[in-house]
Amino acid sequence: MRTHLCSSSYALLFNTLPLLTAPLSRLAMARNHSSKDSQPKVDKMQQLVHSDPSGGWEHCWEKGLTPWDLGQPTPILVDLHQRGALPKGRALVPGCGSLFSSSKSAEYFAFLEADFFTWRPTHLFDLIFDYTFFCAIEPEVRAQWASRIRDLLKPDGELITLIFPISDHEGGPPYKVSVFDYEEVLHPLGIRAESIVENHFAIPPRRGREKLGRWKRSICKSLL
Repeated sequence: MRTHLCSSSYALLFNTLPLLTAPLSRLAMARNHSSKDSQPKVDKMQQLVHSDPSGGWEHCWEKGLTPWDLGQPTPILVDLHQRGALPKGRALVPGCGSLFSSSKSAEYFAFLEADFFTWRPTHLFDLIFDYTFFCAIEPEVRAQWASRIRDLLKPDGELITLIFPISDHEGGPPYKVSVFDYEEVLHPLGIRAESIVENHFAIPPRRGREKLGRWKRSICKSLL
């Protein structure tokens, strides 16, 4: 069951092992970039979420109104994995949706339904990957998102963000984002970007509106 992101959502936990590369690559090559940012679907999705804050996301999944879902592994994540450019160890993908649900590598993943803002894992993570999660939560809770990222990362862990959608539209979800929006909530916690670049692997409808950010903690402190 998928419910409101601010109360309960799916998360994906996995180990960044080399053996994941081949299955992920085959899956990515087998599917084309059929995902499109269909504005009618976005409008209907927003209506459902706003009309029923506690169950709107569930209704979106039931009705197939999931314009955020690529239907395949995120291309840039596959590329980073193939090049050995991901931190080794435990990884967390909050708000993962169905992104990896049909992967042939599913035996290496663990899916968890929990409240991201109150979840208390028994271990910290080497990597947290955020894509269409930050932009889906209400802007007023972004500071809480940052606090959870800080608390869930190992002292030398890394946060990878796909910063999307970079635009000037009003309302949401997805709510508009900018590099500054991330810096505003992460910098006070000692998390700073090591690099922010254009995502050249973005699917066609999102090109020019998406950046790849790689962030590291500079304060070795956790509340866990």
